[in-house]
Amino acid sequence: MTVFDRRLVRQRRERAAAGWDGFDFLIRETADRLVERLDDIARTFPVALDLGCHGGEVASALDGRGGIETLIQADLAPAMVRRAAATHGGPVLACDEEALPVAPGSLDAILSNLSLHWVNDLPGALVQARQALRPDGLFLASLLGGATLSELRTCLADAEIEITGGLSPRTSPLADVRDVGNLLSRAGFALPTVDADLITVRYESPLRLFQDLRGMGESNAVLMRRKGLGRRDVLMRAAELYLDRHASADGRAPATFEVITLTAWAPDPSQPKPLPPGSGRANLSDALTGPDTLH
Repeated sequence: MTVFDRRLVRQRRERAAAGWDGFDFLIRETADRLVERLDDIARTFPVALDLGCHGGEVASALDGRGGIETLIQADLAPAMVRRAAATHGGPVLACDEEALPVAPGSLDAILSNLSLHWVNDLPGALVQARQALRPDGLFLASLLGGATLSELRTCLADAEIEITGGLSPRTSPLADVRDVGNLLSRAGFALPTVDADLITVRYESPLRLFQDLRGMGESNAVLMRRKGLGRRDVLMRAAELYLDRHASADGRAPATFEVITLTAWAPDPSQPKPLPPGSGRANLSDALTGPDTLH
C-alpha cells in the first residue's frame, strides 16, 4: 500500500536542509537519546549506517560510542547528505530507505533517527536492514508513534469539519508500539525490544508549531491529502481550538511527540534462545508453599 508521496517527502527535506539549524531541535534531542542506548551494550560496531541522517545529528551524538570507526551517513534528500558531509565528513549516500543499496552482511550496525515513519513499506525496509547486517549486528532506530501531535490532529479535524463540512487526510498515519514490535519479528530480527517516550514542546502559538513542522520537513505528505495549500480559515480555527483546549495558565500549549525506539539483532547462533515449553525443572507449587506462604 502506498500511503506517502515519497517524492514530496524528499522535496520537503531538501527544502528544510537550507534552514536546518533553526529547526533541528527535535532531531538533536532524539539522536542523543538514541545513541545513549549504546552505553548499555558491551559491543563494538566498526562499520555502521546512519539511515536517514538529516543534518548529521547521530554522528554528533556518537562521540566515540559503540566503537564505530566508519559511519556511513545516508538520507533520502541529497541536500541533507551534503549538509551532514560538510559537518562530519566520512562516506555519505543519498538513497531511499525502501531500496537500500547496501550489500548483504556488510554492516555491523544500522542506526536510524526519526526517518522510518515516512516509509511506505516498513516491513520491507526492516527486512532489507536485517539482510544488510552481519550476524549479531545491531538495529537501533527511532520513529514517531501514533500519539504524536494528538492535540493538533484533533483540532485540525474538528476545524475542517466545522468550516467545510468534510474531512481530508491532513496528518500522517503512524504506527503504535505493538505493531512495530510485531514487524521486527516478521522481518526476521532476533531479540526485539520496543519502547516509547513522550517529548513535549510548549508553544506560545500553534502557528509556530506549523512553522516548525514545515522547517523540519515534517509537513503532511499523505498521498491522498487535499492538494494545494491548506485553507487559512481552517488553520486559524484549528489554532483557536488548540489554545482553547490545551493552553495552560501561562498561555502556552503543549505539542506531544511520541518517540518509539526499536532495538533488535540480526540472528546469530551465539544469541540466547528461549527454552522450549515444558523444559523447566522447577515446580511453581513448590515455590508457593512453605512457612512464609500467605493463605
